[in-house]
Amino acid sequence: MSLSFRMIIVLTSIGLLSGGLLVSVGFLTKERIALNKQREIEAAITAVVPGTSSSQKLYEEKDFTIYAGKDEGGNLLGFALNTSAAGFQDKIILLVGINADLTKINSLYVLDQKETPGLGAKITDRESFLVFWENKDCSGPLKLRKPPVASPEQLSPSEVNTISGATVSSEAVLSAVNGSLEKIKKLKTDGKLIVEGKNGD
Repeated sequence: MSLSFRMIIVLTSIGLLSGGLLVSVGFLTKERIALNKQREIEAAITAVVPGTSSSQKLYEEKDFTIYAGKDEGGNLLGFALNTSAAGFQDKIILLVGINADLTKINSLYVLDQKETPGLGAKITDRESFLVFWENKDCSGPLKLRKPPVASPEQLSPSEVNTISGATVSSEAVLSAVNGSLEKIKKLKTDGKLIVEGKNGD
């Protein structure tokens, strides 16, 4: 057997073994990763729908999921919309909490982002961005305030702030939120938003 043939056999064997190990590790960790992701979402739901004791998945499609947030008695408190948008660097994944009447945003929570540090990545910072989303009127489309203001009190009820130097990231979040609000309102109008338990639609 020639040296080159033996090398081919050895390299092929190593490649097959490595591939098998990677598949095995992926299979073993897939469930754990999914479980950790779901736990993160559940924790975020309690943050954006205050008072939530339990949540119920109501609707799901690609890049858009609706959860109902309920108190200990099973009463509907509001909804958490899990959505995403194309940011400056990569996909931005976020959760927006709204009241049961679909008229007010409680708050915003960014689950994942890869925006530019110090600029677009400020969408995860409460003082720079998230505070300007709290208690906003979402009975109609939200608008972006440009140039940005210093405090939430300077915005109108349906305005949210731009991050200075990161307009693309700010607009991506706004587009995702407005698109999600439009979807859930249509589902409710069409009678497809069904909540089990007390005070459900």
